[in-house]
Amino acid sequence: MENSKWVATVASIWIQCSCGASYAFGIYSAVLKSSQGYDQSTLDTVSVFKDIGANIGVLSGLLYHAVTNNHRDSTPPSSRFGSGLSLVYLAGAIQCFAGYFLMWLSVTGVIDRPHVLFMCLFMFMAAHAQTFFNTANVVVAVRNFPDYGGTTVGIMKGFLGLSGAILIQIYQTLFYGKPTTFLLMLALFPTIVSLLFMNFVHENPSNTTHDKHHLNNFSLIALAIATYLMIILIFQNIFIFPSWAHFLTTIILLILISSPLQIALTAQRNEQQESSTSPTITPLIVASEAQVDSHSVVEMNLIQAMSTVNFWLLFLAMICAMGSGLATINNISQIGESLNYSKVKINTMVSLWSIWNFLGRFGGGFVSDLILHKYSWGRPLFISLTLAAMVIGHLIIALGGSLYFGSVIVGVCYGAQWSLMPTITSEIFGVKHMGTIFNTIAAANPVGSYIFSVRVIGSIYDKEAREEGGLCFGTHCFMVSFFVFAGVCVFGMFVSLVLFFRTKGFYVLLMERRSKHLE
Repeated sequence: MENSKWVATVASIWIQCSCGASYAFGIYSAVLKSSQGYDQSTLDTVSVFKDIGANIGVLSGLLYHAVTNNHRDSTPPSSRFGSGLSLVYLAGAIQCFAGYFLMWLSVTGVIDRPHVLFMCLFMFMAAHAQTFFNTANVVVAVRNFPDYGGTTVGIMKGFLGLSGAILIQIYQTLFYGKPTTFLLMLALFPTIVSLLFMNFVHENPSNTTHDKHHLNNFSLIALAIATYLMIILIFQNIFIFPSWAHFLTTIILLILISSPLQIALTAQRNEQQESSTSPTITPLIVASEAQVDSHSVVEMNLIQAMSTVNFWLLFLAMICAMGSGLATINNISQIGESLNYSKVKINTMVSLWSIWNFLGRFGGGFVSDLILHKYSWGRPLFISLTLAAMVIGHLIIALGGSLYFGSVIVGVCYGAQWSLMPTITSEIFGVKHMGTIFNTIAAANPVGSYIFSVRVIGSIYDKEAREEGGLCFGTHCFMVSFFVFAGVCVFGMFVSLVLFFRTKGFYVLLMERRSKHLE
């Protein structure tokens, strides 16, 4: 079987499905808190290091650029098994195993209770692995399908968003009620999957004539998996599943996850059949290093990008959107407990967050691609729209409305940033250093999470809990925090509108070049 860009896409999807363990923090946060004797602020501090590790991926971007530059010009695209990309995945696998395994040893008491700084280090390593997997998968996808960057980033980020629900489903089937064993599973499962499939991922920006049709099929599979997971989670919340039902639903889930391979094989056959009769279209953004100047509007390195106003506008908008969204999911278990939600309902919300996260990631890329190609409206406009919706979501939670409904809105809008931001980065700063630049902007996620989780939610909750003798129950525990979040999102909405108007002419030029290029 030829190692085409379609096989590479499937391998990336499978790795993405396994490496989103940071989104399942709510499953083991309670046992981590109780076993280590943490208060809420200390637990939030550990979770911030999770966010720092999962989002500050500058090292992964630099490693990706270094190893791929050494291979890009010397190795034929169709035969890059074992290319330098494997080093990126290997670095991620080592960190993933070490971080979660050390946490498991600490929680089970195999090693003495570590100082909180060491636990922060363990959490950082475990989460930092995700940036290596994610950087390789996303940048390869954009290079392989440059004319549909929003769709491809949405697919990759969408499956990463679904991975939390997938991992939790496997946990509930095999180890339900044993969150400490879940930590051991997180140490082994992503590590094994990434090592198995890393050699299939490579850059091969070939014929793009019919890419959109096959990418839409990948999108349909992703939507089918998300719908299936949502149905399972709803039924699990209503009924008590026997063990055989858990096994059956998980087997069906694994079959659905394996189905992209059939799409890849079909696309590969069609591409081979049409290659002799259809003209090959050079991708718009970048097909090779030699073509960058003729087909790319701009190419910047990290230092050049950071010297622009647009970089900092995008960074500020991400602090508002990602920071407030991540603070919500990091504390959703504690919010649920304060509102007297059952453990099953809380776990269901944590799992459903992955579904809403996926819908945002997928929808943000797919819809922005449609609007961009049809009307030439820049993607920063969609950041503004999602921030406006987040204001509503935060206000619903603050005013004591449905936590389910509020978390749906926040989850979808938070997820959308993860497809919009990398794609905007590739368009206004170029693809060559995309991995380094978008991972630097992603630092806004932990920065915002620290401000909003530790300094806002953690401090206010602990103050209320001390006044009530240790624990806080009722909507007042988090009301002020979410009013603050709503105000922050209003500010971010105006920042992203400024970015939209600053780049409006750029996007018109980009689409004009694309139209001329296709002619």
